[in-house]
Amino acid sequence: MGERLFIFDTTLRDGEQVPGCQLNTVEKIQVAKQLEQLGVDVIEAGFPISSPGDFNSVIEISKAVTWPTVCALTRAVEKDIDVAVDSLRYAKRKRIHTGIGTSDSHIKYKFNSDREEIIERAVAAVTYAKKFVEDVEFYAEDAGRTDNEYLARVIEAVVKAGATVCNIPDTTGYCLPQEYGEKIKYLMEHIDGLSSGKAILSTHCHNDLGMATANTMSGILNGARQAEVTINGIGERAGNTSLEEIAMILKCHKHIGIDTNVNTTKIYPASRMVSSLMNMPVQPNKAVVGRNAFAHSSGIHQDGVLKNVGTYEIMNPKDVGLDDNSIVLTARSGRAALKYRLEVLGVAVNDEKKVEKLYQKFLALADRKKEVNDDDILTLAGADSADNHAVKLDFLQVTTGMGVKSVASIGLDISGQKFEAAATGNGPVDAAIKALKKIIMKQMTLKEFTIQAISKGSDDVGKVHMQVEYNGSVYYGFGANTDIVTASVEAYIECINKFKN
Repeated sequence: MGERLFIFDTTLRDGEQVPGCQLNTVEKIQVAKQLEQLGVDVIEAGFPISSPGDFNSVIEISKAVTWPTVCALTRAVEKDIDVAVDSLRYAKRKRIHTGIGTSDSHIKYKFNSDREEIIERAVAAVTYAKKFVEDVEFYAEDAGRTDNEYLARVIEAVVKAGATVCNIPDTTGYCLPQEYGEKIKYLMEHIDGLSSGKAILSTHCHNDLGMATANTMSGILNGARQAEVTINGIGERAGNTSLEEIAMILKCHKHIGIDTNVNTTKIYPASRMVSSLMNMPVQPNKAVVGRNAFAHSSGIHQDGVLKNVGTYEIMNPKDVGLDDNSIVLTARSGRAALKYRLEVLGVAVNDEKKVEKLYQKFLALADRKKEVNDDDILTLAGADSADNHAVKLDFLQVTTGMGVKSVASIGLDISGQKFEAAATGNGPVDAAIKALKKIIMKQMTLKEFTIQAISKGSDDVGKVHMQVEYNGSVYYGFGANTDIVTASVEAYIECINKFKN
């Protein structure tokens, strides 16, 4: 065993800040349990004072997981810390993550303060949090643009006050890898509490310039012993450092001599679960978990792989949970097989009524597709049930083809009343949405429309993500169907069902 790197997962806090990707508490618990199976050391469960939903999620996640540390984020404000302490009351291992901006621009424009007062506020927050929990992490927001000498003063002060972990975020994703690595090295060399092991440094890098993983690795190589990451690299703006990339870099480069507790065979199921629940497609060429990550289309590459897999593959697909021999479900598969596959993918379904409802959806899909894969199953499990929605799709019929105008007829059930309409359009989706708008007579604008195929067959399930603007607000919808026009209409209807009148 080499040195240990602690994996701090913030999928449920920083990752969940992506517009339109909010999870409810039940979904957050599913993700938290999957993170526990994955072997992450710390789960940042939320920012409790920000909303009742976040507060409740931290409580429920604390109950749901056993061995990972559950962490709650706060500002350097006593009220924030009080609320965080309350939210962590059921956690077996608990951590408060408090902090303040340290760059000159944050000090001047965000806090209208000065350097000395910021140090006082940082120390006061850590001292206060330490009264309630032993494990206190301090974040120096915008550390990436904070000069090293002043940053060292801040970190030294909070370590003396009792901080066990000091987070050095590159909040804006601005740093170059060498620059970020030198920052970590400077702190390691100038703060006694770090070299003596009293506290450790943590990386938290954003991907605005595509350098999050490189910066994180540079930080690790220079002494950081915790990495703050998210599944699939999700997060606001361009995202955070990807958990799967850091875990596999260290696994592939064993000579570095740094190990994590991550069970890498759980990476792919975790990636697919987060993608499905958050309605966020994983780009096909995404490192480690993208659909094409282990695909070889170049003739030279294919020839090399066939002769010796090591020629072009530095990772074994099975190491990340991609098993060529995984069970494929068909219309002949029973409820037990479906339930087992859901459990393998981290979705525990204990309610027999829900199992039965999922099974009927599965049979309907299996009738349309020869084989049902893991992504299909996660889509079935994660898709919002339309049973309680006011607006439901009753029927959809589309006529389209080359040289003819697309025509759509649609039937909607709105709170038990039936409505029908027809329209022509520039293509089948346009015709269907125009017909829909004839019934739902509201001023709404389609802002974004994304289609994603899950695998590669012509009978594949298409996933549609939509953003619709209504009354000054943007609403997000999701649809999944083997018929892409139906999936598009379902996504639009989901947006409508979320409208605040």
